Amino acid sequence: MRIIDIVEVTKPIASPIRNAYIDFSKMTASLVAVVTDQVRDGRRVVGYGFNSNGRYGQGGLIRERFKDRILTADPETLLDNSGENLDGHKIWAAMMQNEKPGGHGERSVAVGTLDMAVWDAIAKIAEKPLFHLLAERKGIKPDPRVFVYAAGGYYYPGKDDSALRAEMRSYLDRGYTVVKMKIGGASLAEDQRRIEAVLDEIGSAAQLAVDANGRFDLETAIAYAKMLRDYPLFWYEEIGDPLDYALQAAMSEFYPAPMATGENLFSHQDARNLLRYGGMRPDRDWLQFDCALSYGLVEYERTLDVLAQFGWSPKRCIPHGGHQMSLNIAAGLGLGGNESYPDLFQPYGGFPDGVKVIDGHITMPELVGIGFEGKTDLIKVMRELAE
Repeated sequence: MRIIDIVEVTKPIASPIRNAYIDFSKMTASLVAVVTDQVRDGRRVVGYGFNSNGRYGQGGLIRERFKDRILTADPETLLDNSGENLDGHKIWAAMMQNEKPGGHGERSVAVGTLDMAVWDAIAKIAEKPLFHLLAERKGIKPDPRVFVYAAGGYYYPGKDDSALRAEMRSYLDRGYTVVKMKIGGASLAEDQRRIEAVLDEIGSAAQLAVDANGRFDLETAIAYAKMLRDYPLFWYEEIGDPLDYALQAAMSEFYPAPMATGENLFSHQDARNLLRYGGMRPDRDWLQFDCALSYGLVEYERTLDVLAQFGWSPKRCIPHGGHQMSLNIAAGLGLGGNESYPDLFQPYGGFPDGVKVIDGHITMPELVGIGFEGKTDLIKVMRELAE
């Protein structure tokens, strides 16, 4: 049993949308395929992965550093103890040979992309849905019913309040009970008007989360907090720079309601520092670490261990990214839910065909691997890469 090839291509996921910090007009993503020598149901086992939106494709790092470390390793050293499957932790260790600690930025995205494809292959070889495999390995029962919220509300050329209201209404019509919009890309007064328009539209049928995408300095963050605390928000997200733990800690003095952050922290060490110094409150705040940006599932398990050491439940984790890998982790390891992009970043976002949102939750289908084969538009692009 061995990995015989790894293929990567950079794909555009460009859109005219913007948040408070960046626009997506030139956004890309890496799509990878880990090709094995195994065959199941008459088809070669190929694991697929891609990086989350908001970080550009990592083709250079994948091709020049990490791919060859897997392909040149002794195949026997990449197998689990049974010798009947690949070992995700051993493959991760092979990728990270000769890498210094720290410097998690772009490297973590490249490794996370490959790691996703590796775990897709592992679950396919085992002929099980990944979320079942993860739960079995932890000795827990999987929960196929996963909370999801609808992320949108971006700034868009010519998009007025009526269009924003219509977007949010469409999410409610599709079964979501929590919706999210961007703030910080306009004046406080304009954002307040936009928030009130959405709250008026959704009424008591859903809750609203707001996301500043790390834009605010402390003074602006406090000004927004004083405005936002008058509204029944689901959370106030990524208020300042992701590594400004002092700012995050200070906000608990001004904003008693739930806050969320973590999507731009890329290691268990960064997660540990957030919990040590960021003033996050385990009874109400939310953690948004995204495995596809932060070295993959192997590192995410280390992050969950850190959370346990600090008294946090995995139920306080709702990952960023809106991809099926995090859905499997949520269902298999007991997270609190997952982000969803109903209309954006296709074909990579969303759910397998036929999966519906009911009362803010989806039910995981019984598809082997991560479940990419169940999403027609996505698996078509994936198979074009490797088959």
